Amino acid sequence: MLDFIYYPVSFILWCWHKVFGFVFGEANAFSWVLAIIFLTFTVRGIMFKPFVNQVRSMKKMQDFAPEMKKIQKKYANDRQRQAMEMQKLQKEHGVNPLGSCLPMLLQIPVFIGLNHVLRMFTINPYGGEKTENYFFDKAGVESYVHAKLFGTNLGDAIYTGVDMVSGGNAATGFHWGVAPVAIPLMIVASIATHLTARHSVQRQNPESATPQTAMMNKLTMYIFPLGVLIFGALFPIGLLIYWLANNGWTLMQQRLVYTKIDKEEEARKAAEKEKRSNLGPKPGQKPTAPRPGQKPVQQKKNKPSSGGQVKKAGSPHGFAQTGSSAAEKKDANDATAESSTNGSKENGADVPGLISDSTKKSGRKRR
Repeated sequence: MLDFIYYPVSFILWCWHKVFGFVFGEANAFSWVLAIIFLTFTVRGIMFKPFVNQVRSMKKMQDFAPEMKKIQKKYANDRQRQAMEMQKLQKEHGVNPLGSCLPMLLQIPVFIGLNHVLRMFTINPYGGEKTENYFFDKAGVESYVHAKLFGTNLGDAIYTGVDMVSGGNAATGFHWGVAPVAIPLMIVASIATHLTARHSVQRQNPESATPQTAMMNKLTMYIFPLGVLIFGALFPIGLLIYWLANNGWTLMQQRLVYTKIDKEEEARKAAEKEKRSNLGPKPGQKPTAPRPGQKPVQQKKNKPSSGGQVKKAGSPHGFAQTGSSAAEKKDANDATAESSTNGSKENGADVPGLISDSTKKSGRKRR
């Protein structure tokens, strides 16, 4: 039913086993261990980009956590309106809440697929030939079944149920001979799970803490590692190796991505600070802020009056006249205007039928 998961997982494992089998030999346990580890690295490498998006999304959600708290407080009695406002706020900041869960959700089918593929490396409990296992032929199945790590088969577990027979051990019940190899792997995997969760919790903003997040933090930091110690007894050695490699990758990936994002955040803050300093007044300079109600002063453009600039006759460049020449021209114009006025007065007095200006004004006053 889940062959669309089993076949890709089996193919990746088959490819890496061929690579390391060429170096160490296909029946060597280290070839299988390295194949499982690099299967983990391959899957996590494919999910690297979604993980980075998850970290960025969580960082954005921490930045506008105070706004989310305001919405929760404002619409405490209206859950529907609260959910709508939350979605609106997340959309404004470009945050997809499902994006932060994507890497974790993608690991679940890989874990299920690898668990199934490893358990299918089994001897037929009723005798006869060993069966094939997806991309692995009969020789590949025999290679896994007979591979021993410190004297223990990779398919063995501390406890094997009726439907959990795998590897070279077809018997059910407890197998304490597996414990010397399985228990150290369980302890290291549990510690790696705790460190991974703790490193992630330390990155959270205390202001964005809610009762739900506090409960989830306790689950990931303490309950999940404890679950690895308890239920690790049901996992075969190969699956414990996958769990350990997966948590080791996650821990290193978190440090790498968090360091990169911190540097980007510091660079962004430094750029904003430099931008504000460039816009502000320099040290020792008083800011010239406009007074309340004061209109901005606009400089008047000096428009040349008609005839204000006269080109010099014969001047190659046509410069305006200045100095004494301009003054002489002004005196000449004044003299011409005065003579014309006097002439009009005299003509008005001598010519019959014409009345002077003073006579007109006095006549108007009489009326």
